[in-house]
Amino acid sequence: MTAAADAKAILTRLGVSDAVWTGDLPTRSPIDGSSAGSLVQATPDQVEAAVARSVEAFKAWRRVPAPRRGELVRLLGEELRAAKTDLAMLVTLEAGKIVSEGLGEAQEMIDICDFAVGLSRQLYGLTLPSERPGHHMRETWQPLGPVAVVTAFNFPIAVWAWNAALALVCGDPVIWKPSEKTPLTALGVQAVFERAVARFGDAPEGLSQLLIGGREIGEALSADPRAPLVSATGSTRMGKAVARTVAGRLGRSLLELGGNNAMIVTPSADLEMAVRAIAFSAVGTAGQRCTSLRRLIVHESVAEALTARLVKAYATLPVGDPRKDGVLVGPLIDEAAVTGFETALSDAVTQGGQVLVGGTRVEAEGTYVTPAIVRMPAQTAVVEHETFAPILYVLTWSDFDQAVELQNAVPQGLSSCVFTDSVREAEAFLSAWGSDCGIANVNIGPSGAEIGGAFGGEKETGGGRESGSDAWKAYMRRQTQTVNFSADLPLAQGVKFDV
Repeated sequence: MTAAADAKAILTRLGVSDAVWTGDLPTRSPIDGSSAGSLVQATPDQVEAAVARSVEAFKAWRRVPAPRRGELVRLLGEELRAAKTDLAMLVTLEAGKIVSEGLGEAQEMIDICDFAVGLSRQLYGLTLPSERPGHHMRETWQPLGPVAVVTAFNFPIAVWAWNAALALVCGDPVIWKPSEKTPLTALGVQAVFERAVARFGDAPEGLSQLLIGGREIGEALSADPRAPLVSATGSTRMGKAVARTVAGRLGRSLLELGGNNAMIVTPSADLEMAVRAIAFSAVGTAGQRCTSLRRLIVHESVAEALTARLVKAYATLPVGDPRKDGVLVGPLIDEAAVTGFETALSDAVTQGGQVLVGGTRVEAEGTYVTPAIVRMPAQTAVVEHETFAPILYVLTWSDFDQAVELQNAVPQGLSSCVFTDSVREAEAFLSAWGSDCGIANVNIGPSGAEIGGAFGGEKETGGGRESGSDAWKAYMRRQTQTVNFSADLPLAQGVKFDV
């Protein structure tokens, strides 16, 4: 059976209607190029209707106590646990991730539901002292409104959950526009969500809606003032377009965009541990994570030893069908990704790079390549550009401050790490004059963030924060409240205005 046929069978098992297959959006698995059929795309009228339903749902949902809203997310977590294997396999079949990574992504959905359930009883505000006698002040957080969520192909279900679980407990409905490259996983998740709603019993219609289609749907949601927050994950080009549109109507955008993540390796580093971290960070998900390791900045005294170990490890990497045991590198998402991989390697060689290992297309059905390591003479234009593929550029340094400066000298600012046994180097890397990224790690790679921390980055990464910590505040509006419980009316700052 083809990969796409397997995906279709899973959707049937999850309860997805056959009516979705009567459209003109073709589906494709990168594993073998197979198609399950063509999906129905949302029309402009359907997008308009979805937003209208979301507005009405918000009017009802914001009145539901937050702990009760958390109950829906708790039920969603239970349904996700029951469907974990099916959803994980959909990720593998449609996005090309190896089985353990698909399972890991499904687990992320479950974990953020657990986090959000607890959060539903902890949407804390503040009490503030007033300068006026007989007054008190407080700061509260109120539901914001419909949230448009635009997700990318590389984490086709986890990113929706990061947004949806928080939005729902904060009192906000969700309108989801998934990547047109991975709509099947979205259909599966929506079916699971509807199971949770059925068990919940009294959720308003339109609490979470799915709109399948191309970029015009995202553009319409970005332009609609009834969606006060647009959360968009994808390329920097896409994010800039969303930001301009949303800012033009003075809305909010939460952007998770490109990353060009680096690892600094110092002379004191544990090289064996570094090799293991590099292998997962650089070739996991076939280099198609926004947190993938793309730049290896190594001290000149250990560069040869480390690259020799990496070349040996890369030469034995199992590349192939991600459903098979032992495979560590699945396919790139499509032919355009393969072309980008090949073009970047060609540009790297033109700019003085030397390909040490990999860099070829695998002759097989699907879109497979061998992960590449490229020694570069400097941080050239191709190194500063994020290529969404398994290419690792190796640069050397002699001074630690130079290494940090080199790491920071790219437009993106998502994730970063240093491998060192020096407390001074580690703390300098984490200081205000160290890494300029939203994520900074010591002795672990840049990839594989936990849901408990806020996820996101700076500069062209967009500045957004999702998932844990206080990322929930993006989905709410802050309100400062003052109550006068006295019989007088004193004004602030001693102003006198007697009439």
